[in-house]
Amino acid sequence: MKIRVPMDSAAKALGADAVADAITAQAAARGVEVEIIRNGTRGMLWLEPLVEIDVNGVRMGFGPVAPEDVPALLDGKMNGLGPVEDLPFLANQTRLTFARCGVIDPLNLDDYQHHGGLAGLRRALEMTDEDIVAEVTASGLRGRGGAGFPTGIKWNTVREAEAAQKYIVCNADEGDSGTFADRMIMEGDPFTLIEGMAIAGLGVGATRGYVYLRSEYPDAIRVMRAAVKIAQAKGVLGPDVMGSGRAFDMEIREGAGAYVCGEETSLLNSLEGKRGVVRAKPPLPALEGFLGRPTVVNNVISLATVPVIFEKGAEHHASFGVGKSRGTITLQIAGNVKHGGLYETAFGVTLGGVVNDIGGGTASGRPVKAVQVGGPLGAYMPREKFDAPMGYEEFGAEGGLIGHAGLVVFDDTADMLQMARFAMEFCAVESCGKCTPCRIGAVRGVETIDRIAEGDADAAALLTDLCETMTDGSLCALGGFTPYPVMSALTNFPDDFAHRKEAAE
Repeated sequence: MKIRVPMDSAAKALGADAVADAITAQAAARGVEVEIIRNGTRGMLWLEPLVEIDVNGVRMGFGPVAPEDVPALLDGKMNGLGPVEDLPFLANQTRLTFARCGVIDPLNLDDYQHHGGLAGLRRALEMTDEDIVAEVTASGLRGRGGAGFPTGIKWNTVREAEAAQKYIVCNADEGDSGTFADRMIMEGDPFTLIEGMAIAGLGVGATRGYVYLRSEYPDAIRVMRAAVKIAQAKGVLGPDVMGSGRAFDMEIREGAGAYVCGEETSLLNSLEGKRGVVRAKPPLPALEGFLGRPTVVNNVISLATVPVIFEKGAEHHASFGVGKSRGTITLQIAGNVKHGGLYETAFGVTLGGVVNDIGGGTASGRPVKAVQVGGPLGAYMPREKFDAPMGYEEFGAEGGLIGHAGLVVFDDTADMLQMARFAMEFCAVESCGKCTPCRIGAVRGVETIDRIAEGDADAAALLTDLCETMTDGSLCALGGFTPYPVMSALTNFPDDFAHRKEAAE
């Protein structure tokens, strides 16, 4: 009997390890042979721990499962969810990047290949570096870490740069609130990231890669390091990639826990063993990056999407999406929401469709008040903007920021003045301190919002001026984007600021 119990961090936090231990103990007591496979999560986090049992080749789901449910589970007396693939939340997705996540044994390279893995790398090994970059460009892939910069342009800049050594750096410092896609893919399908980095290396002429992974992800660190060793032992990485005579190797580096190291130049400083502070640009990392050499810095999801582009072709990837946002968006639905989890679908779905149709509305049952999209630097979107399509330009036109595609839902009890204050306080705590608008502006922002709360009638105008200064003068996106949540809260929810004055009077 094959039983799958996720080893994903979210599932483990909800008791997956205890469930796996209970299954092992019960099977031993009954004298039943059971093969427990620790897969990644399917992304339906409200059902975790989600246990899957193979029944005549169909994976039947049960969840959430507690250790005390195991006897009934093994007796066939526990109510099931039916075939996992048929559950609407999963069946209605368009899974390209996450096609294998939750399906395969994460550290079984044969299982990975059986489900299409390494097909993209094999194709890339038959192409020139110019053709590899052209394929990525034609796919329309853009940076999934937040900026949405065209990946092909970045790769081509590094490819054309002259240097004795070039690097591929994966930004896995996933620090935004409500985001977990990077962690999920690294814990559930690590070889796809390795394959994507290898293809990137072939495309730009880099023979060395690094994954900068945040220390708060111990399971992802463990899985990625194990996967790299397996890939090296099997010849997927090393001086002779899959017998091609071409070299690419990589290693995992652990970050020290600073949010600002999610910014690419600060990350590079940290990777070099320096203090994680932002560098001025130019020079761009594509020309002078890690150790002063040309460097591709891409997000986990960007690189993990590369293999499917080469497996199925650039046109297949570009056939999904809206406008200049091609392919799929990996929505991470969190906060006060009924069905939280990861949902991969083509760009173009509306914000309201995500929150109400996919997420099922609030977990509290109260009306949705606001949705913060794009992490702690993203705008608070009101219900009036729920028709906004999830595309970089389309969403930006509505005052939003897709960022890493994390959504945090709030019901009508949320105090938006306090949420605006939190954004400024977050910036003040996490600022690297290099530029004045961010370092000082965020501190003054907290003080100004406190003045509004105390009934100062002039403080709102002062806050607006301060936000404009931070936007125009900050060295990086931390200070430059903090005004997004602050001004969106002030603009879209004026009653949460105005009633302070009334109370004070």
